[in-house]
Amino acid sequence: MDILIVEDESRIAKRIERMTRAILGDALQSLTHINTLHEALGFIENNSLDLVLLDLNLNGNSGFDLLTTAVSQSFHTIIISAYKDQAITAFEHGVLDFVPKPFNQDRLAQAFNRVNTKEKTENNKIKFLAIKKRGRIQLVPIEDLIYIKGAGAYTELFLADGNKELHDKSLEKLEQLLSYSFERIHKSYLVKMSEITNISVASGSKYIAELKNGARIPIGRTKYKDLKAKWL
Repeated sequence: MDILIVEDESRIAKRIERMTRAILGDALQSLTHINTLHEALGFIENNSLDLVLLDLNLNGNSGFDLLTTAVSQSFHTIIISAYKDQAITAFEHGVLDFVPKPFNQDRLAQAFNRVNTKEKTENNKIKFLAIKKRGRIQLVPIEDLIYIKGAGAYTELFLADGNKELHDKSLEKLEQLLSYSFERIHKSYLVKMSEITNISVASGSKYIAELKNGARIPIGRTKYKDLKAKWL
């Protein structure tokens, strides 16, 4: 894993680094510490990462200025902060976990485990997906999202207004974040359950989910029985 720590207190950053090395061992490929928002933004834009560990108060600057950029990227973001009252807002923006300070190695290991085992989040607080569009970060409300299609390392977001947007996160990573209201009905599709109006069997024993907007999405053979039980 390639990990970036964004933390302005050197003592805490060294503690995070020590624990991270102890938890991940040989699975850790690179570990970088940056203590300012500006430098962190530059590093994120120019380096391939698997995970960012982000503090929300950086020398008096808000970590949310970096968070909206971070969550639009292909990697997951975990917040490590003493500001527990900001946890809900952080989850709304699409972080994988919020580790409150003070923390111990076991709690940090739990957060890493969510990344390594593809464990789904248990929160239903996510309200936005941040996307990069025309050089800016745009927040797409989850309520406007109907379904998501995998497109290699990227995903395509299909919205209620008929528009389609690209996201840098893979379908697997978005599935972790959206597990509460979306269902993986096919290897290439995540669908909001409330948008399904009918589940049918087409010719050739193909299973189809029909959506409110008229879209017809394939259902994987191994997903059909489970999906139908949840939908009913």
